[in-house]
Amino acid sequence: MALKKKPVTGMKDIMPKEMEIRNYVINMIRETYGTFGFQSIETPCVEHIENLCSKQGGDNEKLIFKIMKRGEKLKLENATQEADLVDSGLRYDLTVPLSRYYSNNANDLPVPFKALQMGNVWRADRPQRGRFRQFMQCDIDTLGEATILAETELILATTTLLGKLDFHNFTIRINDRKLLKAMAQYSGFPQESFDTVFIILDKMDKIGLDGVAEELAGEGFMQESIDKYLGMFKEITSDISGVRYIKEKLEGVLDASVAEDLETIIATVEEVKTADFRMAFDPTLVRGMSYYTGPIFEIAMDEFGGSVGGGGRYDEMIGKFTGTNTPACGLSIGFERIVMLLLERGYEIPGKGNKKVYLLEKNLPAEKLLEILKKAAQERENGTKVNIAIMKKNKKFQKDQLIADGYTEFEEFYRN
Repeated sequence: MALKKKPVTGMKDIMPKEMEIRNYVINMIRETYGTFGFQSIETPCVEHIENLCSKQGGDNEKLIFKIMKRGEKLKLENATQEADLVDSGLRYDLTVPLSRYYSNNANDLPVPFKALQMGNVWRADRPQRGRFRQFMQCDIDTLGEATILAETELILATTTLLGKLDFHNFTIRINDRKLLKAMAQYSGFPQESFDTVFIILDKMDKIGLDGVAEELAGEGFMQESIDKYLGMFKEITSDISGVRYIKEKLEGVLDASVAEDLETIIATVEEVKTADFRMAFDPTLVRGMSYYTGPIFEIAMDEFGGSVGGGGRYDEMIGKFTGTNTPACGLSIGFERIVMLLLERGYEIPGKGNKKVYLLEKNLPAEKLLEILKKAAQERENGTKVNIAIMKKNKKFQKDQLIADGYTEFEEFYRN
């Protein structure tokens, strides 16, 4: 059987040009987030299957790459259910592993703990533009901080990073899960149906207000509740005034501090920000993960046509491991999508330094080669990237490739 040259579906080979951009972005992430006090950690790519299937990962739990038991533990002949065959899986995000990590190491970590994680995750998803089955994820999380300082700094750190990568005019959409629930309660939807309501609401940007109304009616909800619910969205603006409107509208149902915290986050970020973006209150923002308990946010970019990051507060997840809830808030950027957008716009890494090529004839004398190697070593000490290559028959094609890789100076050496 012939061996296959192409990667497995949903995976990809990374070419040198992209790898250069990826490494630059990774370094920029570490540098920028480091200035905000986030510390790098690492967790295994394999997690216990119980942790991955704890009903906290939303639809991602349907996309797990499961790993069979190994060695003597794998008894195929006695297997009657999946648990007899599977005991672990590849992580589908970095939040569940972080929660386990913190639960296991909290006594040795500062409070609050500001974590930076970068690593591959895996989802058996349908591949599409900017989405793969194996992809790099980059998260920052603040654990042990109950105030909105956590949300504010997460947004400021991430937008500072995007600004440094030359992204402009993007939007941070923000909402709160408590506000979502209060709106549904105020409208008269039964509490056990809130998740169904939110799943339909999450389609607002695709099917519009009328489409949401039709789907809610299709689920059998009372028309009075639907009209009352959707009527609020017609009145809410995307700024602080919208937050104040919903605070007044939901008086007696919504804790006023929820709206006040949202207002403070929006106003503070707008005042302190260093990048070119806007904050937008979006009461239709749901976020798919069921573990969110408070403020939630997404990064929307017009040039991508969707989200390139998101996150929120998840104060109850660590308690699933320890029995005691710990304040937690995180934000993940879509690393693969960011890199894709940079490549599509022909992004050039600033201050890359000089790149020089020595093209050598195949049979160059040893003493001449030694002279070139010494000269190249001196230039490298001064920060020049030096590539020494044997000249090919098609010298023009070879030069064109090197120019495409950013080499601008050429010195050719022939035998005397």
